[in-house]
Amino acid sequence: MLRFTLTFTGLLLGLFTLSLLPPVERTVVEPFTSILAQVCTALVSLFDGNALTEGRVIRTLDGSFGISIERGCNGIEAMIVLAAGVLAFPATWRQRLAGLAIGLVAIQALNIVRIISLFYLGQWSMTAFEWFHLYIWQALIILDALVVWLLWLRYLGRPRPLPAAPALA
Repeated sequence: MLRFTLTFTGLLLGLFTLSLLPPVERTVVEPFTSILAQVCTALVSLFDGNALTEGRVIRTLDGSFGISIERGCNGIEAMIVLAAGVLAFPATWRQRLAGLAIGLVAIQALNIVRIISLFYLGQWSMTAFEWFHLYIWQALIILDALVVWLLWLRYLGRPRPLPAAPALA
């Protein structure tokens, strides 16, 4: 348990530090965030043509409301927490990569729902927007990372079926 805790903590510190470095910010975080904004706008556009993306900003066509996807709102921090947990736990690399891939999809799927909901909440009520943005969605995104990690642990703990014994004739 001590090894896991130390490895987890070291990975958290290392990955968070790495994500803050200007070259990583410029080449990974900013493009990822812009793509996330484009995906959200594309999904909104399926039902409502009143959204436009400019970099990491999603705004209404008339400019009356917009949201900017900032650090902490792009799901990268939740993915770092999940990655540290998955990588620190003793498992095969195949199992770790599966956990990371499924976790990335789960966290970003929920984050897309979060961003789109905040886009509409902000147009309806800034009070509701602030409350959901600061309290509800922040907790749910981190909870999503925790739930994915716990489900991954449960999957690891499942006994593997033994090969069938040869039939005696």
